[in-house]
Amino acid sequence: MLYQFSPLIQAGIEAGKYVPVFSETGIPLSMVRHAAGPHGGQFAAHAIGLASNNAGMAAMGLNPLTAAPQLAMSAGQLYQGQMTLNAVKALSTSVATLQATTAVIGVGVAVTGALVAVNLWQTLKIRKDVKQMRLEVQEGFLNLHEALADQGEELLQHIDLVAKDVEFRAHRTILVQAYGKFNKALNRLQTASTLKDIGRRNDEITAARDMLFDALADYDNHQLMEVMESISPPAYLRRRECVWAIEQAIAMTYQMQGEFSAVSDRLVALDKAIRHDAVKVVSDIEEPEELDFFFPEILRIHNHDLAAINAWQAHADWYQSLDKKDLQQLQELPIIQPDAEAGVALDADLEKPPEYTYYETAQEQSHARAIRDSLLILMDSNTRAESQEYVAERAIQEGLNSLTEKNLAVATPLTIANLEYYFICRDESFEEEAEEAEALETSNH
Repeated sequence: MLYQFSPLIQAGIEAGKYVPVFSETGIPLSMVRHAAGPHGGQFAAHAIGLASNNAGMAAMGLNPLTAAPQLAMSAGQLYQGQMTLNAVKALSTSVATLQATTAVIGVGVAVTGALVAVNLWQTLKIRKDVKQMRLEVQEGFLNLHEALADQGEELLQHIDLVAKDVEFRAHRTILVQAYGKFNKALNRLQTASTLKDIGRRNDEITAARDMLFDALADYDNHQLMEVMESISPPAYLRRRECVWAIEQAIAMTYQMQGEFSAVSDRLVALDKAIRHDAVKVVSDIEEPEELDFFFPEILRIHNHDLAAINAWQAHADWYQSLDKKDLQQLQELPIIQPDAEAGVALDADLEKPPEYTYYETAQEQSHARAIRDSLLILMDSNTRAESQEYVAERAIQEGLNSLTEKNLAVATPLTIANLEYYFICRDESFEEEAEEAEALETSNH
């Protein structure tokens, strides 16, 4: 199940008292209806969180790097009060954490130790420290000497070198400016959510959105990124992750105003942007250390960030199809916040992320090239289609009847990448043998 409900509601689902709600296209939504009785068919409760939608991962709540899960959870309501403040805080924390890690990576080729210090696991830990106010954010950056004090003196010296780098200082100046705009916009949204006058509320939300677009223009400065040709793939990804978070904040402003068609459009475009950016950085991987950094993070982006964004978008589309009676029922439903114990269970950054276990297993069974290509297959449907077609054709040539198009359609990206790598190696081997035979025949004449 994609969603987690309170224990009381979950028991009711299992007993048949409540039934999960699905969109017209069969996508699970974050609420349940009464199954029967005087309230039969009416909405009964919202979910309290997102569960993992990937069968290969451990059962856990979604914990995206950039997305705010609360957005998807309450897509059937206008944002008000604490839910808005929670979503704003989650986005602000994510941007500050992701932005701060660029001070370790730098903008040039990052050393191995730097990538290890800000990999997925470390980034989740740092974000958790920011959430719990153990680390202070200043101008969108953190005191990394404090955050990474246990990582060794060599890394701290590297951070100091990055801080003196001319190219990074240019990046940092722009990011400080952009984060200032972003943070002021979020503060304005917080104020807007408290206003009772609808007109004034919408005016404040629109003004805040304009500020977010200004911040986005700084983070999404393609000219700066293109001029700095030496920017490393990890630094590029971190910059883009900040862009994704701000895009979500912009979508949130439209949802606060009940403009769900705009929400859906922004989220569809965001999904495409994330996939495009992921393909770009994966295609640029050259070193094993970069694959160590990227594989867990890209896998998490797919299984967590995109899952949350797609769920949010499905809610936005579904909400537009509801009649006035259903809308009124949704407005009257209370939001159930998870208790402290449930919050710990949903907090995935307390333990080693399962993406690492998956990656370790993949390394034992697959070549690095196949592991990298599996990320391209995962994030790009066209690449998957091309790889499946190639494997299916080669399977027919080799007489491997089990590798049918139907079976390949449900195969994991890593399985397809392994098969593709196997056939490519065989083809290259045949070509080498043919060239050797031709050379031998030529020498004999």
